[in-house]
Amino acid sequence: MGKIEGRLKKMGLEIPPTHPYPSPNRTSAVQVGNLLFLSGHGTGRQAMPLNIRQYGKVGGDVTEQEAYVCAKAAALCMMASIKKAVGDLDRVKRVVRLYGMVNCAPDFDRHMVVIDGASDLFYELWGAEYGRHARAAVGIAGLPRGAVLEIMGEFELHPMTVPAKSKNAARPAVKTAKKTIKKIARKTLKGKPRRS
Repeated sequence: MGKIEGRLKKMGLEIPPTHPYPSPNRTSAVQVGNLLFLSGHGTGRQAMPLNIRQYGKVGGDVTEQEAYVCAKAAALCMMASIKKAVGDLDRVKRVVRLYGMVNCAPDFDRHMVVIDGASDLFYELWGAEYGRHARAAVGIAGLPRGAVLEIMGEFELHPMTVPAKSKNAARPAVKTAKKTIKKIARKTLKGKPRRS
């Protein structure tokens, strides 16, 4: 278990299972260089952790506090997708940006407090330097399947490192190649006529 999952465990939380997307034209995460882009993770597509209210409008049939827990649950699902994509949450160097969409009543204007459910969790897990992120939190008229909210995210990854064993294993081959090049060079030089 890595450091981040260890912190989650101490908080009484765990990574939920991931669920396949209904269409092959999209996926939960796409990596470009050392950036990982996550699709929207909402409350309406599959069973969610933390026994949340998955459907409804905030400021209507869903309270602000219930929606805050929904955002926290969405963050856990985002971490499940990260783990599936890169193998370990410790690969994440920093949280770059979150974009939260809240399905809310027309007069509800505390979207930022709702999305804090996700932001607070990422901040607590990755700390002040790497957990603080850029963010948008907006209210919208509706979400697919009547979900309470949906959050997208972008994360910077640590670069992959070559294990020391792999480096050591390559050294004999490199030495052999260097010796071969030297031999060829000597033979080539021997065959050349000397200048008078």
